[in-house]
Amino acid sequence: MPVGIFRVCLLVITAIVNHPLFFSSKENGTVPENTEEIIQKMKEREESLRLEQLRLEQEIAEQEATQKALEEAALVVEESKEEKVRWDMWTALSMVIFLLIELWRQDFQEGNWQDIGGEEDDMAVLGKAFKGVAFPNKAVLASFYEKRILGTTGDMARMREMVEGFADDLLEALRSVCNRDADMEVEDCVGVGSMYENWRVRKPFVCDLIVPFAPPEPYCFRCQTWCSGDSSPPDEQGYGTIKVCRADEDVTGCICDKTKLGEDMLCLLHSQANATRPSSEMEDLLCYKSTQYLDADQVMKWFQIAVTKAWNRISHKYEFDLSFSLLDSPGALKIKFKSGKSIAFNLTPVVQYENSDVYFISHFPRSSLAADVPSSTHWFLTFAVYERRFIHLVSKTLPANACHVSCLQILSFLHGKQCSLTGPSGLTNYHLKTVMLHLLQARPSQDWAPEKLEARLQDMLKFLEKCLHEKKLNHFFIGNGKVPAELGFPIIFQRAEPLNLFRPFVLYRDVYRKTVDTFHEMLRNMSALINEYTVHIPLAHTNGIRKESL
Repeated sequence: MPVGIFRVCLLVITAIVNHPLFFSSKENGTVPENTEEIIQKMKEREESLRLEQLRLEQEIAEQEATQKALEEAALVVEESKEEKVRWDMWTALSMVIFLLIELWRQDFQEGNWQDIGGEEDDMAVLGKAFKGVAFPNKAVLASFYEKRILGTTGDMARMREMVEGFADDLLEALRSVCNRDADMEVEDCVGVGSMYENWRVRKPFVCDLIVPFAPPEPYCFRCQTWCSGDSSPPDEQGYGTIKVCRADEDVTGCICDKTKLGEDMLCLLHSQANATRPSSEMEDLLCYKSTQYLDADQVMKWFQIAVTKAWNRISHKYEFDLSFSLLDSPGALKIKFKSGKSIAFNLTPVVQYENSDVYFISHFPRSSLAADVPSSTHWFLTFAVYERRFIHLVSKTLPANACHVSCLQILSFLHGKQCSLTGPSGLTNYHLKTVMLHLLQARPSQDWAPEKLEARLQDMLKFLEKCLHEKKLNHFFIGNGKVPAELGFPIIFQRAEPLNLFRPFVLYRDVYRKTVDTFHEMLRNMSALINEYTVHIPLAHTNGIRKESL
């Protein structure tokens, strides 16, 4: 144990004696210099680390700036999109406000802007307005129909027979005076309209006859309607064009007639003689100048001259005079007897559409509602033959002495009488007939029994009021997919968009307002207009009939 303690003490003493700080030697003299060098290097290292830190901080700042710039750019793009959407919304809203202001301004200028709401409110509740209308009962209507309308049927039959016989003779003479090799070929006339559908009531009675014609050989007509090609402007709906072509010319199979080939190119299918026809030749075929399209004005001029020549040939056979009666209706003719009496009828040339009974009519009776014809090469389409055929077909399924024709006759009489008192309106007899055609298709056959005359007449008035309120009365045939197949009606017109006969009411507000006023005035005057032509019926008898109807 003491030996061990001694050894430890010796080791400690030896370590203390040999510590370098106790002796001043050469090697130990460099300690301070090394320390300063280390400190200097540490300072340099610290400086380099500081510079590196600054560089890294700068790079981080640049990256943050770049990221911020990208975020700001994305935010600007997003704001621009939102601003564009807001701008589009404001633009659309501004346009709507502008249109509303323009419509309001027009109404204000007319001085009727305060009356629009009240007028449409009255029309929207015509069912309520009927409560204030003294509507004639069955007995009064039956008496009126028997006294005022039924007696005219015999007069119409005699007049039709006389006019048809004379028209056949006149057309036969027309064929004899025409050049068969150069002039149009005229076919037999066809009777259409109210006189041939037995519902004409107001005098003077006027027979409407259409005369189909065709070009001389080797030419033919190529017809194009508004619904057979590209979409047409609204003012051209209901019209079509007629192109005069050679019978051996395939206008649909070759593009030489649709494109300009150039002076140094020829069509191998058509010779140059056929491709370029003299303008005088086309004018002889009654085409519009420098075109191949049939001109309605030239057709009417040719027809008037031909009718005049034909009458000069046969005038010695008759003891009356024949003349054109109306300047604005080129086909209007008048027979004047020596006694002073006269008979008026319309003889209008038409072109048949393909193999159907639809016709392009050169001139159509115009009304204050009708818009101007787009041009003289646009021909109006008439479906009068199918209308007459439809009425005849439906009549076979109706009860005996059905009241559909009676309703139309009474309504036509009332409207005509009212127009004679307050002036013409936008409604025509054709509109009234269209209303009847729609109701004939919509209501069951038994609803047209003769004892239901009063109810059906009210239905026609309410339907007409609804159409006036909506400014919409669709053509019966165009766009109607329910046309009976027995009629053989062309499918192209059934698939077409419905044609609104009241579209001009949207364009001509003054005519619309006048028409509405005339209609309301007619309702108010209905009883007075009917009683004027009705024999006196005892009040007790009238009340008894009304109780039975209730």
